[in-house]
Amino acid sequence: MKYDIKDIKLASKGKQRIEWAAEQMPVLGLIKKRFQKEKPFKKDIRISCCLHVTSETANLMLVLKAGGARIALCASNPLSTQDEVAASLAKDGVPVFAVKGESPKTYYSHLNSVLDIKPNITMDDGADLVSVIHRSRKDLVKQVLGGTEETTTGVIRLRALARQNKLLFPLIAVNDADTKHLFDNRYGTGQSTIDGILRATNILLAGKNFVISGYGWCGRGVAMRAKGMGARVIITETNPLRALEALMDGYDVLPLAKAARIGDVFITVTGDARVIRDEHFKLMKDGAIVANVGHFNVEIDLKALSRLSRRNRRIRGFIDEYTLKNGRRINLLCEGRLLNLAAAEGHPASVMDMSFANQALSAEFIRKRSSELARKVYKVPEEIDSRIAALKLKAMGISIDRLTKEQRRYLSSWELGTS
Repeated sequence: MKYDIKDIKLASKGKQRIEWAAEQMPVLGLIKKRFQKEKPFKKDIRISCCLHVTSETANLMLVLKAGGARIALCASNPLSTQDEVAASLAKDGVPVFAVKGESPKTYYSHLNSVLDIKPNITMDDGADLVSVIHRSRKDLVKQVLGGTEETTTGVIRLRALARQNKLLFPLIAVNDADTKHLFDNRYGTGQSTIDGILRATNILLAGKNFVISGYGWCGRGVAMRAKGMGARVIITETNPLRALEALMDGYDVLPLAKAARIGDVFITVTGDARVIRDEHFKLMKDGAIVANVGHFNVEIDLKALSRLSRRNRRIRGFIDEYTLKNGRRINLLCEGRLLNLAAAEGHPASVMDMSFANQALSAEFIRKRSSELARKVYKVPEEIDSRIAALKLKAMGISIDRLTKEQRRYLSSWELGTS
């Protein structure tokens, strides 16, 4: 078995982390038990995965393996890998290609390594795996049944391919499942972002002007948690509907050029490029903190920041201090990469339970129904979404009401109304 990890000797520590996460992932555990019996991937189905290599992801890999799949895993971000988890998976027979802090060259080499198993199903977090297939590995397409995509950013890229009629196989947008984005994006990103900021900086958030660029579900989650920590939250947006929502949710809404003058902490979570640019850096106060929790590090214009600076230094583990030519200092966290995974541990296992349940069940759906799927981006089937929500409630010991026959009849009719 091939793998490229930091140190196989870290495996025992990684196994403990994986086991701890598994205790918080009961839905995935139930799926694993069924997969062990039914073996939905038993006919040598190969799954190439590009995901954050964390203890939660490890549990997903073990579920797929229990279902009979032959899998290979690489990191979807150079800074998000937990090296001990990668070692544990490698020791358990999973080909893993991930080292925390790997170079861009190594990152793309690892993408190709997981594609070398000639996948029937792809599993992506950011669509880099699918992009490599479409750019340079088109020879693999003939055996690909379909793929899944975990993130908002990845779904945007895939839909762009579909609009141009260039998508070569069907994809399921796991991110669009209600049991994913309403919980993972909102509560997971919210909590893990605050966790990352505090671990990286140890600053007090109470009383700070906390600027968030982007008010999608991830931005909502970050705003909610920052407000709970006592920060004054300012939202910047380009979408008028989301800006209006932010305003009515009780936040200040400003153009970034105005927010740049007063912000203490800046977080980008948009899925777009060059959100914070040179004109914003020039306006920031001395000591401003800038970070990103969007998938790629393109949201902060790092070239502009370097160009405007006379020097920079690593002042703390995850903080690079840039001194601008005007003498002001800007503190960049985690090199502009995913703050919540680079400085912290990513989303809590209990919320990733639902996201990865969607991944596992969507892969099973592709295996069984690929002949019915066209080359386009699909939502997770509603029955999968509902089943995951029901299983999560059951695992939490929560019961809910059921519609009566009369109520179901009323909701399905047009004749009944005011009597």
